[in-house]
Amino acid sequence: MTRPLLILFCLLALLPAAASARLAGPPEVWQQPAEARDLAQIRRSGVLKVLVNQSRNSSGEVKGEQVGVEYHRVRAFEQYLNRNARDGREIKLKLIPKAKDQLLPALQRGEGDLVAPGELMYPGVGAAVSASAPLRKDVPLVLVSRQGQRRYQHLEQLSGRSIALPVGSAAGEALRQVNEKLAGRKLAPIVIEWVDPTLAVEDVLEMVQAGIFPLTAVEQPIAERWAKVMPKLRLDKHLVLDRQGDMTWFVRRDAPTLRASVDRFLAEYRAPDDQDAAFQRVYRRLYKVHNPLAHSERQRLERVRPVLQRYADQHDFDWLNLAALAYKESSLNPAARGASGATGLMQITPGAARSVGVGNIQKLDNNVQASTKYLAMLRRSFFSSAQLEERQRMAFVLAAYNLGPQRVQGMRAEARRRGLNPNQWFFQVERIAAEQAGMGVVSYVNSVNKYYLAFDRERYLLEPSKKVTKGRK
Repeated sequence: MTRPLLILFCLLALLPAAASARLAGPPEVWQQPAEARDLAQIRRSGVLKVLVNQSRNSSGEVKGEQVGVEYHRVRAFEQYLNRNARDGREIKLKLIPKAKDQLLPALQRGEGDLVAPGELMYPGVGAAVSASAPLRKDVPLVLVSRQGQRRYQHLEQLSGRSIALPVGSAAGEALRQVNEKLAGRKLAPIVIEWVDPTLAVEDVLEMVQAGIFPLTAVEQPIAERWAKVMPKLRLDKHLVLDRQGDMTWFVRRDAPTLRASVDRFLAEYRAPDDQDAAFQRVYRRLYKVHNPLAHSERQRLERVRPVLQRYADQHDFDWLNLAALAYKESSLNPAARGASGATGLMQITPGAARSVGVGNIQKLDNNVQASTKYLAMLRRSFFSSAQLEERQRMAFVLAAYNLGPQRVQGMRAEARRRGLNPNQWFFQVERIAAEQAGMGVVSYVNSVNKYYLAFDRERYLLEPSKKVTKGRK
């Protein structure tokens, strides 16, 4: 090899390594952390930035009522800081919702001053964060199933079984340790099914209650809270995966004064006796997803499958999205009659059908055609931006189908104004929808999403004559 070619070869060999070195690992590994804001800087700015878990369990507001478990606590901390201000300057909270697995990296990057996750959370090795004094000590991680399902007496009986967990669940590490013990006894491991990131802990619990997922594992206080509004859940408190974790808040290690104030506050804080009153009132009738894959539901789906697939293909939809919408709207009943003239399998109104040039929506074929054309029109006219990920795009289309596209676009604009992601419906724009319109549209989109995910888990059975493809619209 000539010398020039040898030099060129060496330079080319170095390029991928350099690129991978720059990009490898999560952002907190390769980005320089921002300068910490300790309490003095926070007081000068007048704003305490609190990173909260975007789960509805942890934070949320529904038409003026605060229902997140951390909301009362962080508001009380705001009052505590203002009560002890020496210069009379008031501090205002700015809540920043993020996915659970993004909270600590965001704290290290300086995007917030405090993390209030509302769940167990363990910092990774080398994380430059400091845990507060415990909010709750030795929190048990317990198995949760549906009433009437098989009751297990010992963890060994779960060998080879599947447990659904939301992204970031502390039960993942606990199950890894259980699986090590099972391996030592030459037993099959417990299979962890990490669910779609559009599902938070309360969504997984709802799908367990419906029988879509057989089991999950969750912090006992969270399971007990949601059992108040999901009465078919069964908490198997004798099956404890772990009880050595503490629920805490987190601050950066280079903010010691803030950490000291947090600890003093938590030492004296007592939760109000009625802190879950609004939670129960708001959510009691909303978490009622059913299992769309029971025997009779499968039979109904098979009868309408050809027409759903035909119009889904014509308008570039995943037919299971249409199936999920039809199950939500009519329980897959082509003869269903609804309010305001809504008719048939897809519960479309005559006016909406006429707007896309379809009449006689009493006929199944026309009903599905009209609904699919209307969904495609909403997608094309309002949600065609390349910045929208396909699952989020479908969520916005569903919200517009339920609420009207102009209102949804207004909610996206408000989300952008507040620093939320206007291109993400789940946990972001849906927060604005809950505040402005209540939980109706949020529950609607979430239900259709869960039915879609339930169908998608068994796609290979639902379309046996077709090649299974993932990642469709």
